[in-house]
Amino acid sequence: MKMIASTKLSRAQKAMEKGRVFGTSCTRFGSFIDSKQIKDSNNQVLVVVSSDRGLCGAIHSSVSKMAKKQIKIHPSTKIIVLGDKAKAQISRDARKNILASFNQIGKTIPTFTDALLVTQLIFKTNSSYDKLGIIYNRFKSVIAYDTLTLPVFTSADLANSAKISDYEIDDPESVIDYTQFLTASSIYWAMIETHASEMSARRTAMENATKNAGEIIDNLTMKFNRTRQSVITNELVDIITGASAL
Repeated sequence: MKMIASTKLSRAQKAMEKGRVFGTSCTRFGSFIDSKQIKDSNNQVLVVVSSDRGLCGAIHSSVSKMAKKQIKIHPSTKIIVLGDKAKAQISRDARKNILASFNQIGKTIPTFTDALLVTQLIFKTNSSYDKLGIIYNRFKSVIAYDTLTLPVFTSADLANSAKISDYEIDDPESVIDYTQFLTASSIYWAMIETHASEMSARRTAMENATKNAGEIIDNLTMKFNRTRQSVITNELVDIITGASAL
């Protein structure tokens, strides 16, 4: 399982490097928007990115804990969960806050089409939100990742930005199109980062499991040899005692 996880990790890292292009574009586009104009709001939607599979340490519980903290601060927060693992953890305390969920996430490398499906659901079910965020795990190295919240700009943020208006993006339909594309790009970036983080965490977990299994085998082998030697010694003692008695 460690070898399989290592192979999947290399593929996930290659896909992550390509997916980070979308993240870089979103970050540069966000530099045109003044962060001071984005106010805290109770009417917010959070996209929690996880997967359906375990055996990868605390990769799922970290995003679930951050989502629960946001729900405590803003009880009316709506949650869209990607993956059954985080859904099960969030449902224990905040089942009513879950707006929708997706499964079959993480079996293969995420695609931009997967992000489009999530984006369509967001704009279809709750297009009147004031704030949108994505909770995900960002890949740092093979042994480390960070759990972060990625803010996604809304149509109102784009329409009220003075720098954006300089580029003559005043048409309401154009603003909506830009918003949807930025949302899909941000979700895809978060999904591809989380997938790479999950593969690295699974590889680390399998490496630790292999090490622990090796230690258990060594301890059991030593115990077996000691028991075997003890049995042989007792049999020899019985033979020698019997020979002496004769």
